[in-house]
Amino acid sequence: MYMWEVDKMICFDKLWETMRQKEITTYKLIKYHNFSPSQIQRLKRNQCVSTYTLNRLCNILTCDIKDIAQYREDEL
Repeated sequence: MYMWEVDKMICFDKLWETMRQKEITTYKLIKYHNFSPSQIQRLKRNQCVSTYTLNRLCNILTCDIKDIAQYREDEL
């Protein structure tokens, strides 16, 4: 196993449920909150995003970080 290979990761599965509950769509994030489509794709793919992005999401959704992200075992 290489140094950069990990068996745990941050995933954003909870983000999509929180967005449904708050009635915020990806369209609204792009159109009204100036998110780029590529940023949305990174979230959907559980790829790296900045803490700035996570902070913005928490502010928009008026939620805690645990409502949008979680640390879990990687499913390789």
